[in-house]
Amino acid sequence: MKLFTTAGIFSKQEGETLEPTLQVLYDFLVTQGLDVLLSSPAAQILKQTATPDEELVTQIDVAIVVGGDGTLLTAGRLLSRYKVPIVGVNLGRVGFLVDVLPANMQEQLGAILNGHYIEDERCLLKAYAWRGEEKLGENIALNDVVLHARNEVRMIEFTTYIDGFFVNTQRADGLVISTPTGSTAYSLSSGGPILHTSLDATVLVPISPHTLTSRPIVIPNQSSIEIELGSDRPVDSLLSFDGHHDIPLMSGDRIKIKASPEKMRLLHPLHYDYYHILRSKLHWGTQL
Repeated sequence: MKLFTTAGIFSKQEGETLEPTLQVLYDFLVTQGLDVLLSSPAAQILKQTATPDEELVTQIDVAIVVGGDGTLLTAGRLLSRYKVPIVGVNLGRVGFLVDVLPANMQEQLGAILNGHYIEDERCLLKAYAWRGEEKLGENIALNDVVLHARNEVRMIEFTTYIDGFFVNTQRADGLVISTPTGSTAYSLSSGGPILHTSLDATVLVPISPHTLTSRPIVIPNQSSIEIELGSDRPVDSLLSFDGHHDIPLMSGDRIKIKASPEKMRLLHPLHYDYYHILRSKLHWGTQL
């Protein structure tokens, strides 16, 4: 009995090797006896009919994402609600999440489709923004939710509460609230720790804080986080989700963040080695 019967292909929109990689992938999946549905970018490149995302996510039982980590993040936010497992084919620059190489794609995908894989579940964050009783918006993030100034290079003053307990009031360029997946992204470049992706944890990392005593803190992702923008420094700001889907904020607005009940399902080849990825992507042990 087949583990997977219908595959969906998601891709970035452009790239030098994108079209030949997609064509090889499509032909391979068809020869494996799978029905193949295409998201809009992949369909345009292959000059075939696209399936709207709202229909595609309910019909597929595995997704193949061709591109970089950003492409996978976009697909992951869409697919996590439907518990569709994702395999990433790396045509990007970094590749923390997309670990199947085009040169080995058929061999590695063939093994995964036959059940020879490592499954990896990744946490997501869900955040809401409020102005008084008005909800300004909400969204989910696989990497991070980031509070930052909107149009000026100025510090923001904000107060943080965790599980209803006062943590601190600080002035900084912003705050990164990151999942373990996002701990190697903006959080890391802001001085945060690397969290193993199996942890159910969230890290809060201030961006260029005014005082050197403001340090990152790691908390259980079951905790609820509330942030209130101070009124003493009226700086317009934004709440961003994985670098997109901004919500404009003003002084006095409130943000509530908690773990999403859904998780993203990633499928890796059997040789998947998280520490090898860290070494290779972060250039540990190499001479500069």
